Amino acid sequence: MTQSTRTKALSRRTALAAGAAWLGGSAILMGCSPQAPTFKNTDITGATFAQDLKLIDHNGQLRTLADFRGNVAVVFFGFTQCPDVCPTSMVTLAEVKRLMGDQGKRLQVLFITVDPERDTLPLLKDYMANFDPTFLALRPTSEELKAVADNFKIHYNKVEGATPTSYTMDHSAGKYVFDTAGAVRLFSSYGTEPSVIAEDILKLLKSMKG
Repeated sequence: MTQSTRTKALSRRTALAAGAAWLGGSAILMGCSPQAPTFKNTDITGATFAQDLKLIDHNGQLRTLADFRGNVAVVFFGFTQCPDVCPTSMVTLAEVKRLMGDQGKRLQVLFITVDPERDTLPLLKDYMANFDPTFLALRPTSEELKAVADNFKIHYNKVEGATPTSYTMDHSAGKYVFDTAGAVRLFSSYGTEPSVIAEDILKLLKSMKG
């Protein structure tokens, strides 16, 4: 099984887990809002996971989700030496921002590296510049990575290579979408079309006050 195939499978499993958690603990909350929007991505409103983060960004600034309130934040886990899934996902998010038009300024993409050993802050900054200058990369320590991965229910695993530095990383490839109040609302599986993501984010912005 190739890395891409494994990652797609992991993303599907993560989406199923996210949906199950929502159905088990949050259906009543959704039922209280008859005018709640209907999304094409997996709606995980009320989920008890993916609650927050506290990590250094590629500029050396400590960040939490509260920093981005008023905007929609999209969180993606990856690494700079990823050959296909990560650059494809970041290109997708850059296209999402473009499709949002003037509202694109209210989209904040957060890329969390699962490879802090190799992904230095300068490297992460340069990597983000390849896609959009407003995108931010976050670099956890090894201990912080485990905690944030557990919090977001994502999988990552180091796959040894021919040399100590040629390893790769398997990881979940979905995206978490947070509303303007900092609450997790949607899970978008790897491969979802930019137009579908953009439509849901615009719908989410319209449904929020302020």
